[in-house]
Amino acid sequence: MQQPIIQLKQVKKRFGKFEALKNVSFELNKGEVMGFIGPNGAGKSTTIRVLLGMLKSNGGDAKIFGKDVWQDAVEIHRQVAYVPGDVNLWPNLTGGEMIDLLLRLNQQQRNQETERLIDIFQLDTSKKSRNYSKGNRQKVALIAALSQTAELYIFDEPTSGLDPLNERTFQKEVLRLREAGKSVLLSSHILSEVEKMCDQIAIIREGEIIEQGSLKELRHLTRLELTVETAEQLSDLAQRGTVYDLKFENTAETKATFTLDQEELAELMIWLSQKQLVSIVSTPPTLEDLFLHYYGKEGSEDAQSN
Repeated sequence: MQQPIIQLKQVKKRFGKFEALKNVSFELNKGEVMGFIGPNGAGKSTTIRVLLGMLKSNGGDAKIFGKDVWQDAVEIHRQVAYVPGDVNLWPNLTGGEMIDLLLRLNQQQRNQETERLIDIFQLDTSKKSRNYSKGNRQKVALIAALSQTAELYIFDEPTSGLDPLNERTFQKEVLRLREAGKSVLLSSHILSEVEKMCDQIAIIREGEIIEQGSLKELRHLTRLELTVETAEQLSDLAQRGTVYDLKFENTAETKATFTLDQEELAELMIWLSQKQLVSIVSTPPTLEDLFLHYYGKEGSEDAQSN
């Protein structure tokens, strides 16, 4: 039986007349990594601040470990590690001193895991925080969070400012947490990052959860990309109303690339067999395809402007 770590039911949050969250509901179970995705302004950070007890919701029910996130915030925080997307540090403290301070704030201290993380993230802990780039400030917070003993890890755009090598390091560390049975809520708009790490995905749009499930479960919402080659000409493929984005790869029109709704695949295979099918390559939809299915270029730009 799955054990819910985070439970959000019909959570609402208003800022004046603006409704930032509209009946947000999702669950994160023990040992799972959930990707919480949406463009800037969609409500990701607001949801996380409600979960952390930084903001009080205007309705609904929000629980972590079965406890109310507002009333039991202090008790909940003892088992939660959190990294925001924009880390501010005390400028006169070194990176090492900041890591020690962040750990002490959660009644923990530097350990072998901290030293390992400092090494793999390649952080110079002797520098003053005021001399750190944005990426190095993120490293400080990530090292402090990842070296904590916690049951739930919440990352809000955690790789902002990191180079590709350190992004990969972070991804490996999240997978280590999952293997250890920890739960992770990862807010991100970097779709490749979410796709590599997450068991579950929740998509938020304009303050509402519009889909939740595993990537496998949600892929039925997008089209397959197919490349087919036949012995006979495929010119009449364009007449099939279920085929989209058709492009012929040769002048004989016996090789074509196109997209297709997954439920139409069986019928198309029968039709292709009559054309003496030579080869077929199917590419499953990516998380980016799924994301664009809901947002599209115009929807994404609108959300980012909020």
